[in-house]
Amino acid sequence: MHSPSSSLPDPPFLESEAALAQFIEGFERGTWPKSQWTHAAHLSMACWYLCLLPKNEATERIRSGIRHYNVAVGTANTPESGYHETLTLFWIELISRTYRGEQSRPLEMARLMVDRFGSRRDFFRDFYTFDVVQSREARARWIPPDAREIRWEQE
Repeated sequence: MHSPSSSLPDPPFLESEAALAQFIEGFERGTWPKSQWTHAAHLSMACWYLCLLPKNEATERIRSGIRHYNVAVGTANTPESGYHETLTLFWIELISRTYRGEQSRPLEMARLMVDRFGSRRDFFRDFYTFDVVQSREARARWIPPDAREIRWEQE
């Protein structure tokens, strides 16, 4: 386990920079095993792009990457399944604002986010009064939190 703050061991792709790069390559090619496309994998992939690219470019790579990966592993991107715009942007914003300004490498940022939020896949529920996961509108476009404002750590 990388950090004592987490109750879960780090996934194998967080063991080294090479392992993380290999995971990203599998994600981009659509060959990463679907059974290992976990919340920790989503977080780590987003950290990779947010560390290496400007935020707007990273956001587009994350969007297109998830859509491509879904198709590659047989998950349809429809109004009821697959890519989810609101959840994607929620996590991108959380990651980018939580560690804004730090000169983190992708592996360091991914480890921090997985340690902190790896077991909190449903963290977004603290901010939405409706079932954002099931909302067709939220899947299609960004819906801002309606339950409470997100208090960013480094505003």
